[in-house]
Amino acid sequence: MERVMKKIAFETILDNIADGVFTVDSDLTITSFNRSAEQITGVPAGEAVGRRCSEVLRTNICEESCALRQTMATGKTMLHKEIIIVRSDGRRLPIGISTAILRDKDGQLVGAVESFRDMSLVAELRRELKGQHKVEDIISKNPKMQLILKTLPQIAQSGASVLVEGESGTGKELVAHAIHNLSKRRKRPFVAIHCAAIPDTLLESELFGYKTGAFTGAKKDKPGKFAIANRGTLFLDEIGEVKPALQVKLLRFLQDGVYEPLGAVQSVKGDLRILAASNKPLAELVSNGLFRHDLYYRINVVKITLPPLRERMDDLPLLIDHFIEHFNRLKGKNIHQVSPEAFSLLMAHDFPGNIRELENIIEHGFVMCRGETIKPEHLPPEMAHDFSGHPIGTPSGEVPLKDLEARYIWEALRRHDWNRLATAKSLGMSKSTFFRKVKALGIELPKKDGRNAVG
Repeated sequence: MERVMKKIAFETILDNIADGVFTVDSDLTITSFNRSAEQITGVPAGEAVGRRCSEVLRTNICEESCALRQTMATGKTMLHKEIIIVRSDGRRLPIGISTAILRDKDGQLVGAVESFRDMSLVAELRRELKGQHKVEDIISKNPKMQLILKTLPQIAQSGASVLVEGESGTGKELVAHAIHNLSKRRKRPFVAIHCAAIPDTLLESELFGYKTGAFTGAKKDKPGKFAIANRGTLFLDEIGEVKPALQVKLLRFLQDGVYEPLGAVQSVKGDLRILAASNKPLAELVSNGLFRHDLYYRINVVKITLPPLRERMDDLPLLIDHFIEHFNRLKGKNIHQVSPEAFSLLMAHDFPGNIRELENIIEHGFVMCRGETIKPEHLPPEMAHDFSGHPIGTPSGEVPLKDLEARYIWEALRRHDWNRLATAKSLGMSKSTFFRKVKALGIELPKKDGRNAVG
């Protein structure tokens, strides 16, 4: 009788706590399922008990890295691991789980227990915080980028032609998309064309279209990008590659709002906004006689210059988190982070390919990583080297954390033009802590201190 009363009291306690709790036997078959577990998963206890836990929770880690299986194999508890489950109604739900093993009175392993809680509110708060650094699909907390993001809605509403300059991979097309989506033309087409990717002989017909008989093989009319983008936005990427003869026709449209398809006898009026981008400063091409100055001034009503990633490395953690979240959704994995060592390697990298290169690096990490943390050995081979040139993970190439930290601080100093105070601030250190670190790590500071430089 006493045992029955204790069992009833135990079940009453479990049914009145906010966390979902369930137990499994050594075969991962559910043996108990409390009321909160029912509410969070949408599965009644009567349907859950007797089934394998993977069939009930349907998490994103069931197949490769089951938390309960790991706990029973290692005997180690797991605390506050964030995963995704699929509820009975098909809705994906973020939860935080903790696990522990169960033993009988003789100390023999008989199963495990898992508690979990709904993390939807926490996820929403994270999204709101992330939203403070995001406009459309552009994420940044860097002061230069924040100034650009702040002005984007105003630029978008103006209807003016916009020139976006920046190195390859800095996100010029993302900016163009954002301008379109924030403009009055948002419900109309957004059409992009990469001018450098199309031979000169074909670019004109791609842009303006052609009429039947305009050339051999033109058996019927074909609309060009101008017609497809009518009443919307046309984005001309790498406009600096357009040859002078075609520049004249673009200029005519920007001046008069008309263009002529190949083989046409009459001009066609168009209603579209032109956004252009270049990975080279167009002003230099104008100075060298490679780009018409009158066309330059027509498309350069508003100019946005995107900084390269090496000048906005304070965005690196945000961007890494964004790409990890993106590839987790895309590939159904549950990677949480990059290791401190891998992060130091990323911070020390110059990123000639900018944000596009970072995205490729993180995707490579997803391919190579089987756990929850991307480590140096999961980075592309050309990056996974220490600062002496030895591959990471080999006996001669193991990198002490101290060396990585030294390189991290040295790179921060270089980015801030050796301004000690600005560097300490960017690293979240006090002045005294910064100089103590510099001394302990043996970092040699140049005589130039960069105090007059912009930090």
